[in-house]
Amino acid sequence: MRRKYILTLFATLLCGLPLTGTNRVNAQVQWHTIQQASEEKIGEKLYFIDFYTTWCGYCKKMDRETFSDATVAKLLNRYYYPVKFNAEGTETFTWFGRSYGPGVAQGRSRSHQFAAGLRGFPTLGIYRSDGRVVQQIPGYYPPKDFIMILWYFASGDYQRYAFEQYQKIFDKEIRPAMEKALK
Repeated sequence: MRRKYILTLFATLLCGLPLTGTNRVNAQVQWHTIQQASEEKIGEKLYFIDFYTTWCGYCKKMDRETFSDATVAKLLNRYYYPVKFNAEGTETFTWFGRSYGPGVAQGRSRSHQFAAGLRGFPTLGIYRSDGRVVQQIPGYYPPKDFIMILWYFASGDYQRYAFEQYQKIFDKEIRPAMEKALK
């Protein structure tokens, strides 16, 4: 009877585990505010800015599914300076000598000046340590795809490969080196 109970418990726990291949054990991105990012020197890291809004369903899905992945969190924490930025927020700050504040009208909402011109949310911004834009990436990405994007920029591979080529070679040629670097 006890053996049957243990097997039933084991099967129940196993069925509750995600089968997507994502790793959510102790995954937590160490987010910073835009004020912190504008005041701190980050060395050779890249800034990663998650432009979100409170009403955006895909922003919430990125938080719940992608940013909670252990590999995504490790990449962001190790190779980037991760920033959460409410694109409709009201804070005023200076980003590399230029002041930004709230209040630019965009349709029915009021977008923050720092987020003006973005085409939708979420938008994921990657910036050099001097504040210059490397890339702005709109939309939701599941962990598997997002890991590839993060490594593409963190490793500097964006300077060597077109992204279409990178996608084709990532799993066989690039991922093993990335996994080794993350250990």
